[in-house]
Amino acid sequence: MNTKRIAFPNSRGELLAARLELPEDERPLAYALFAHCFTCSKDLSAAVHIARALSSRHIAVLRFDFTGLGESEGEFAATTFSSEVSDLVAAARFLEQEYEAPRLLIGHSLGGAAVLAAAAEIPSTAAVVAIAAPFRPVQVRDLLGEAADRIKETGQGTVTIAGRTFTIRKSLLDDLDAHRPEDTLRRLNAALLVMHSPRDQVVGIDNATDIYRAAPHPKSFVSLDSADHLLSDSRDSRYAGGVIAAWAGRYLGEAEPPVPSRIPPEVIDKRVTARTGAEGFRTELFANGFPLVADEPVEDGGGNEGPSPYDYLLVALGACTGMTLQVYARSKGWPLEEVVVRLSHRKVHAEDCRDCDEKERRMDTFEREVELRGGLDEAQRQRLLEIAGRCPVHRTLTAGVRIVTTLRPV
Repeated sequence: MNTKRIAFPNSRGELLAARLELPEDERPLAYALFAHCFTCSKDLSAAVHIARALSSRHIAVLRFDFTGLGESEGEFAATTFSSEVSDLVAAARFLEQEYEAPRLLIGHSLGGAAVLAAAAEIPSTAAVVAIAAPFRPVQVRDLLGEAADRIKETGQGTVTIAGRTFTIRKSLLDDLDAHRPEDTLRRLNAALLVMHSPRDQVVGIDNATDIYRAAPHPKSFVSLDSADHLLSDSRDSRYAGGVIAAWAGRYLGEAEPPVPSRIPPEVIDKRVTARTGAEGFRTELFANGFPLVADEPVEDGGGNEGPSPYDYLLVALGACTGMTLQVYARSKGWPLEEVVVRLSHRKVHAEDCRDCDEKERRMDTFEREVELRGGLDEAQRQRLLEIAGRCPVHRTLTAGVRIVTTLRPV
């Protein structure tokens, strides 16, 4: 999708690094804030995948590094749970001033507890999502192990989390201990979605139960099934993003999830955009306001998360064939009820083609089977078979095609 690098100040004037994930046409129907997990960053794969899943459905997402983490300024050792809540409020104010106030808050792990606490200070909030969140933020102590006791005694200490060393002060533990989630959830004035995996070994599923019970309606729960705490498998985080988009549509002023038909046609970028990341071949597509996905089969090194590029080529030919035949039949008043087109693609050697000049050449062959349903006579059926060869995509594929490629400046 369309990612913008931005920065905004926290309450102390320190700049927090952020990424704003926008729909390709930059016309979102709503804005969301994403809060990452404890000691993580905005670039955690789960955060990226969830944000992009939402932006592909026309919900813009601001994901940022909390103070002292990732690319943000400030000292992490000086932060507390309350300062994370303050950072979220600062992010919301930035969005309100520069774009539009956020109506959806999403938090992962401790970030989930933070968005629940911040919702009361962000009046625009209509919906909140807590992913693998602890009911009591003080449970972060469990991550610190025996170091928590030393920090309580000496005032601060260093801990290693996920291979990185952090300085933690007693003020953080005291602040976590002072937070009262029952009061926060009782006052929650927004719809709530709790997402958790029963196999989470870091924050147990019982936390989701406690959050759900303490919150008022409307509230929902979705199991993330076999996902781990960090949603390390991209399929889990993309699934979460898709579910959030569908669920949030009800609370963002839409009767259904945002769809391209609600976007003024004059602002839709008519170009097709394809974005392929560094891992695998999964490609996010944006065509005439519609989000799509392309991929390659597993045996070809892909993840089989969508049709292949050649599948899409067959889709174009099949759709164009059906539309063309219906247009022709309607103009003649013929009783064509339905057109079913089945297609396949393969490469054939030059010796299999009498018209080929180059002996070593391989040519593309598209096989198209057309099924015509309705009360047609044989003459009408044969005429429609001829018309199939006149569909615009057929003509494009069989004519000389010129592709002009330019390099866009970064």
